[in-house]
Amino acid sequence: MQPTTLDSNAPDGPLADIWEKHKTKIKLVNPANKRKFKVIVVGTGLAGASAAATLAELGYEVEAFTYHDSARRAHSIAAQGGINAAKNYQNDGDSVFRLFYDTIKGGDFRSRESNVYRLADVSTNIIDQAAAQGVPFAREYGGLLSNRSFGGAQVSRTFYARGQTGQQLLLGAYQALARQTALGRVKQHLRSELLDIVVKDGKAVGIVTRDLLSGQVDSHSAHAVVLATGGYSNVFYLSTNAMACNTSAIWRAHRKGAAFANPCFTQIHPTCIPASEEFQSKLTLMSESLRNDGRIWVPKKADDDRPANQIPEDERDYFLERKYPSFGNLVPRDVASRNAKEMVDQGKGVGPLRNGVYLDFSAAIERLGRDTIEERYSNLFEMYERITDENPYEVPMRIYPAPHYTMGGLWVDYNLMTTVPGLYAIGEANFSDHGANRLGASALMQGLADGYFVLPATIGDYLSQSLGTDPVSTDDPVFREAENEVTARVDTYLSIKGTRTVDWFHRELGKIMLDHCGMERNAPGLEKALSEIPALYEEFRKDVRVLGTGDTMNQSLEKVGRVDDFFQLAMLMCQDALDRAESCGGHFRTEYQTPEGEALRRDDEFAFVSAWMFAGDGQPATLLKEPLEFENVELTQRSYK
Repeated sequence: MQPTTLDSNAPDGPLADIWEKHKTKIKLVNPANKRKFKVIVVGTGLAGASAAATLAELGYEVEAFTYHDSARRAHSIAAQGGINAAKNYQNDGDSVFRLFYDTIKGGDFRSRESNVYRLADVSTNIIDQAAAQGVPFAREYGGLLSNRSFGGAQVSRTFYARGQTGQQLLLGAYQALARQTALGRVKQHLRSELLDIVVKDGKAVGIVTRDLLSGQVDSHSAHAVVLATGGYSNVFYLSTNAMACNTSAIWRAHRKGAAFANPCFTQIHPTCIPASEEFQSKLTLMSESLRNDGRIWVPKKADDDRPANQIPEDERDYFLERKYPSFGNLVPRDVASRNAKEMVDQGKGVGPLRNGVYLDFSAAIERLGRDTIEERYSNLFEMYERITDENPYEVPMRIYPAPHYTMGGLWVDYNLMTTVPGLYAIGEANFSDHGANRLGASALMQGLADGYFVLPATIGDYLSQSLGTDPVSTDDPVFREAENEVTARVDTYLSIKGTRTVDWFHRELGKIMLDHCGMERNAPGLEKALSEIPALYEEFRKDVRVLGTGDTMNQSLEKVGRVDDFFQLAMLMCQDALDRAESCGGHFRTEYQTPEGEALRRDDEFAFVSAWMFAGDGQPATLLKEPLEFENVELTQRSYK
């Protein structure tokens, strides 16, 4: 039975105390009994690898699943710029409360205070954990870990390992996972994709997977299931995500009773290399850390085709510095992205397709010297030059916003459990910490906080209720039924034998979503999308062509199921965006903006989490609301001026 109300289970009391207080009150599983419980973890990025390793270290039996050929290939490696933590090494006024406040404000006051404060509080432990694992954070001359600034903050709290922070943190988590695997406490399933969640008597009891090499469909049971499968920005087709990133795990969970929260809250990242042609398959991100030393500008005159070095200073518009003097180029991502789009829309775009703005390092090189800039960003500069054949030491980079992170995801309570008992969602797969916009360097922070520190502390509260019971047998009818549904779905895709490729449909869907549910939305556009997407989806189900068979490696077959789920998610995203008649963070409705063109919230009507319940194929989802209460921060118009 689906819930009719939502209970966050957030403790009462002073924010600074509730996490420690909560840990003393939740039920525990003693070390000997932990060995009797089995937990499935799906996804082996930062959240999944850290959770699997930590749960195994505690004594639980863990099975970890990834569709990659190695756990260390997860998309977390692509995070470049850094990870936030309130260590205040720079003595510049940072604190746990300031990190909490910046995160709440950065999310435009659309996130739960209790979860965000816990994230800020736990952040300091993450750095100690990673440093102890050997993560090679940058250091100052005296040996202290170095920090740099990121968007949405006026302090330096971002720890980094050059432009490879995500990769280095993932290697730390991976080595912890590999150790537990060698000890026999974790069983890894590689090249194995989740295709359904199995629920019995309202509780999650396992998953159904397909081996991507052989096509074999298998069932796996456990006392609890943890989804750590990342975000869904590939619904836009072109995004900064790896091409295999998808929504299928969390969408299948949604169809089995898990509420999907704030699906329209997606982030457009401002520092992406502009698209070079219509048929590109993905976009490449340049780290937000570059905004520390790079200055963003466009020519003041529209259609100015002169090379950057021939445009004098007084004919350049450093538009972020002009409009937001307090934060300058370090405004949050949603603000920087909308302003870049505005410049391009005014005809001031740069590059061959006039679809970018400049990110210029000439002043920093002159001030600090080329050697210093090389030390900070050389691998990023090299990557940019390989892609564009332009040397950013000599000419400005060209950047433009692109779909990146998704703040929406499965609704979870304070314990990170979804509306399906026994089913947890961690990292980007849940909605819990970032509201309507994520600040830079906070994704790695949340993934590792959930995996290393939060979930391992809270999952025992649920498991303790099942002491003395075995996992549901995979011979149970609920598993047979789920396997049959998966097999039937695969057979259906193979039997259509239409005329158009999966990629064609995905690309067309992406165009609709980017046009009508991208950086800007409005009611007519969303209504148009809600008309066009079902029609395209119907065509997809009749005319898609999947080559090959189901009993071997078949990437076309992998894609078609993921794109099917993207179609269904896209309709929910537009429904959510249309329902939320306000602007906040990355959700910018053109009907709701201040006279200065900033997002205009409507706190009297929309200070809540939108949690949608699946109501059946072809039926509008049912909305549940979790009211957001702000007792520790004042609801103000967000300003970075």
